[in-house]
Amino acid sequence: MSARRVLAGSVAALLLPASLLLTTETGSATDSAARSASTSVTKKASQKISLEVLPQIVQQGRGVASSASAKAAVTATIKPVKVGRPVVLEQLQGTSWKKVGKAKQDKAGRAEFAALVSKSGLPLTYRVTAEKYKGLASVTSTSADTSRWLTSTFTDEFSGSTLGPTWAMRGQDYEPTSKRKCSKGDPKAVKVGGGALRLSVIKDKAHKGTCKAVSRTETKKIAYRLNGHIGSQQAFAFRYGVAAARIKMQKMQGQHGSFWLQPIGENHPGSDGHEIDVIEYFGDKHPQGGLTSFIHWYKGQRLIKTGSWIKDSKSFLKNKRDGWSKNYHVFSVQWTPNVIIFRIDGKETWRTSARVSKARQYLILSLLASDYEALELPDKKLPQHMYVDWVRVWETPQP
Repeated sequence: MSARRVLAGSVAALLLPASLLLTTETGSATDSAARSASTSVTKKASQKISLEVLPQIVQQGRGVASSASAKAAVTATIKPVKVGRPVVLEQLQGTSWKKVGKAKQDKAGRAEFAALVSKSGLPLTYRVTAEKYKGLASVTSTSADTSRWLTSTFTDEFSGSTLGPTWAMRGQDYEPTSKRKCSKGDPKAVKVGGGALRLSVIKDKAHKGTCKAVSRTETKKIAYRLNGHIGSQQAFAFRYGVAAARIKMQKMQGQHGSFWLQPIGENHPGSDGHEIDVIEYFGDKHPQGGLTSFIHWYKGQRLIKTGSWIKDSKSFLKNKRDGWSKNYHVFSVQWTPNVIIFRIDGKETWRTSARVSKARQYLILSLLASDYEALELPDKKLPQHMYVDWVRVWETPQP
């Protein structure tokens, strides 16, 4: 089935702010449903709660699932920071509030929840209460609803047997300058079936001979390889919002699975846009945990790489039996005019305001065996696979 694209149909939708950040203090628990999408600030008792409701970017699991069944992410940020402080999530039901979740404040000051985005097609309203703790009085936020997240701008469920028209192959030539002298994109490494997109690294049986792959420490001859590498450059791009993909990563090192964004016109000196690597994965046994998020931007003629390995990446797994190549996880980026925030299943991993892209960006999904890593993967271990269950974008245009 081809991708579905739904555009907001009202002027009001186009004027919504980039995030539902609601700030309040003690004494604000009597807000009404009519104020649920408002923003307010009060200062009492030196406590502050910022409440943010995000779209359906929480869906860990072993098998494929409908994107409509994913949970919304709700984040409360509380000051002062008291690690371990209990925080309760409540949902407005009629005229009363019902407890629907409980979490503890972390060292970043956040309490993070997964919640329903709608009921019978209607938005839901939430608030949080930080409970009395170590000399601090209980404090309740104003409310925020999910209305702006009911309809995505773009969704592809990969539910058919062929790749939809939104996507096109990328990098279909061996490119030494792109650090892919030994591999290239090819349709043979892309398959749709069973409700998921499969991107692979496979041998290029049409290319005779071997390729000399060079890493920092060694040189080795390997078979030429084909990569699953697709993008939406010709069919879909967006500017500001939340982009998410539900992915089950490859197991082995020697390639990296990625969900990333490139600006229309590409990343180059003088560009208003830059490359946003939402997530890259370098294999289950990678000594630094395997997961990275980066942005690539130009300062004059010099390309700057900002980001790092995700610290303590195992803390974002559901339990000890979970794993990046065992189960699906939702990797997302929230992009506003001022900040870029990366998350895994709704939990923030990193944010940056170092240089925020101003250009429209298109989507890329890939499993690439770049020359510097390909020699880590013996020919006999091919093929390797990465699976994508769905991709969604909720665009938040700015006035």
